[in-house]
Amino acid sequence: MKEALYYEKLPEKGVRCTLCPHNCLIGPGKRGLCKSRINEGGILYSEVYGHPCAVAIDPIEKKPLRQFHPGSQCLSLACTGCNFHCLNCQNFEISQVKPSQTEAYELNPEDVVALAERKGLDIIAYTYTEPLTYLEYVVDTAKATHAKGMKNVLVTAGYVNAQPLADLLPWLDAANVDLKSFSDDIYRKVSGGSLKPVLNTILKMKEAGVWVELTHLLIPTVNDKPEMFRDMCRWIVGHGMADTPLHISRFFPLYKMSNLYPTPLKTMKEAELIAHTTGIKNVYLGNI
Repeated sequence: MKEALYYEKLPEKGVRCTLCPHNCLIGPGKRGLCKSRINEGGILYSEVYGHPCAVAIDPIEKKPLRQFHPGSQCLSLACTGCNFHCLNCQNFEISQVKPSQTEAYELNPEDVVALAERKGLDIIAYTYTEPLTYLEYVVDTAKATHAKGMKNVLVTAGYVNAQPLADLLPWLDAANVDLKSFSDDIYRKVSGGSLKPVLNTILKMKEAGVWVELTHLLIPTVNDKPEMFRDMCRWIVGHGMADTPLHISRFFPLYKMSNLYPTPLKTMKEAELIAHTTGIKNVYLGNI
């Protein structure tokens, strides 16, 4: 384990994690909501540092990124844990469990870079779960990646506090941010978080010169109202991101939303039309 960078020590060996807006209060021997950060004797540790549970080679379009080095492949890695608990999570087997509940590799940051070099890859993608919950590992790996002239890609829900994000941005080349809804209420009910920190993350990434693409999963009866989708598109355009690619993704029943039905193709096409008429120039339909 590696001592976490973002926490405060409290009386009686308690700690407050300051990595994300949950600001978890964690007693001795307990974990934060992400399940991968643990308090041992009044010190907060990242239990997954250097221990990814998934390593793979993917096309960059799978992230999805359509306008960042199209046609290239990347080395994808993930550690267990997520600070959201989305009812529709497609990777719940590794995102919603403790590190001890999955197998893991031993790969320190230099090992990751060496593996990418052996495979002839020059892009590292932090993906599948929530990379922001193992930010220390991401930053150290990203620094080693840049030292070799490689690039870093983050696939994230964007739920992070300002200082940790600021520490990551200099080492980040591209990101796909999952903008799950344009409703605070839906964020709370479906994911266990809130909207504003995600919007702040998107704006800070753009300000820092990171290449950003957005993903929005249309879930029937949950976030598929045209008015709310139009409001989201207006926010994107109103903040100078009309050129930012928007991936509208089709929902399929999974995990704790297996009672719903797949997003109708008609709904997908209507959303695509709304995005275009609102002024978004690059719209892609996914999972169709």
